[in-house]
Parts: sequence; C-alpha cells; structure tokens
Amino acid sequence: MADEAVFLLLHNEMVSGVYKSAEQGEVENGRCITKLENMGFRVGQGLIERFTKDTARFKDELDIMKFVCKDFWTTVFKKQIDNLRTNHQGIYVLQDNKFRLLTQISAGKQYLEHASKYLAFTCGLIRGGLSNLGIKSIVTAEVSSMPACKFQVMIQKL
Repeated sequence: MADEAVFLLLHNEMVSGVYKSAEQGEVENGRCITKLENMGFRVGQGLIERFTKDTARFKDELDIMKFVCKDFWTTVFKKQIDNLRTNHQGIYVLQDNKFRLLTQISAGKQYLEHASKYLAFTCGLIRGGLSNLGIKSIVTAEVSSMPACKFQVMIQKL
C-alpha cells in the first residue's frame, strides 16, 4: 500500500514539475503533454521488459493487449482494466472506471479540463510497453466523467 501512495505522489509531482518549468519558460501546453508522454514511454519500455522476461511469446496483438489489460495494468495500478474492446482492425479501447491517477482530482467537474495532464504519462506508458513488444501505436485518452477514462490504442501497421 505504501508503494502505491509513493507512486501517486511521484506522479502528481512529476506533472506539477513539468508544468511549473513550462510556466517559467512560457512553453505551451502541448509540449508539457509530450514531455510527460515521453517519460511514460521510457518507463513503459522498461517495465514491460521486466514483466515479460519469464513469459511465453504472445500469439498475436490481441494476446498482447490482454496481457497489458490484466498483468501489466494490475502490476502498475493494482487492478485490471475494466473493459477491453476492439474492432478487430487495429483499434482497441481500454476502459478503467476508477482510474487511480484521477481519483484524487475527481471531486468536481471543474477539474475535467486538467485530466489530460494526468493521463499523458499513462498514454506513454501503454505506448512504450507496446513498442517494446513490437507494436507501434498511437495512444489517446478521453475522460467523460471522472475518475473513469478510456484509452484508445490505434495499432499502426508497418
């Protein structure tokens, strides 16, 4: 339980630090999102490498997505993804109905506009993990009501 609190605090400080440094340099919001996503990408690459070292090879991309939704998500966020949907044409939607990184700021609708700051790192985390498993993707996040969120993963065919 203590490691979860440390992770949540570290994530909040990381987001806060990136935006504070941007305020001093008058950098636009998009660069901050990109910086957070790149941090997540690198962390995702490292974590997936560690988690899959003793795992059998995956059969296809659906197996990889199931691994991400069950094992990877459970290790990082202490719960599985609530729902995984696909159109079988390279688009997956991962839905988390109580996303841990949004629960602290989900008290009111006024924070809905700030949700993208707190989701950028996780988008990078997913993209980095998939990248290390040989899948190039674009990951976006959407929040309609806090703390629920959906991550859309679009697989890019080579």
